[in-house]
Amino acid sequence: MIDLQSWAVSHPMAAIGAALVVLALLWLVLGGKRKTRERHRAPDALDEGAAPAQRNQALIDAPSAAASVVIAPVAEVVVEAAADVAPVAAGDDLTQIKGLGPKLRARLGELGVTSFAQIASWTEADIVAIDAQLGSFAGRATRDQWVAQAGFLAAGDVAGYEAQFGKL
Repeated sequence: MIDLQSWAVSHPMAAIGAALVVLALLWLVLGGKRKTRERHRAPDALDEGAAPAQRNQALIDAPSAAASVVIAPVAEVVVEAAADVAPVAAGDDLTQIKGLGPKLRARLGELGVTSFAQIASWTEADIVAIDAQLGSFAGRATRDQWVAQAGFLAAGDVAGYEAQFGKL
C-alpha cells in the first residue's frame, strides 16, 4: 500500500494538483444546485387593460413609393450613354474594375456596356437604371465606385487609379 504522506512529500506538485481536482469536484457537486433568480419584469400598458394599437389600413393599402418611380428602360439609357462615346471595337476588359467580375461583365455586355468610357459617362439616373437590371448585384456600381474607376481606366491613368483604388 502507498503511504500518502511520503508520496505527497516526494511529489509536492502532484499533491497540489490532486488537491485542486478534489476541490473543483466538490465545488461542482455542492455549488451547482443554486436556485435561479427571477428577473424583474416592469408592467406595460397592455397589463393595465389598454387595447393593442389599431392598424393604419390606409397606409397598408397605399401603393408603395417605389411603384410610383418611373425608370427609363435600360436599353435606352445604354444607347444614350453609348451615343456620347466613340464605339470600341472589341471592348475593354471590364473586370479590371474592382467589384466587377466575370458574371457582371457578361450581364453588362448583354446590356450593351463594353467599355470603360461608357461606364465613366454614367449619370446617377443611368446607375439607377443599370442597378435595376443587375438583380442580386444591384448597388455594386455605387458601392464600388465603378464610374470613378472607369474614368481613370478610360483615360489610361494607371497611376491615378492605383493611387485611389490600389494596385490594378
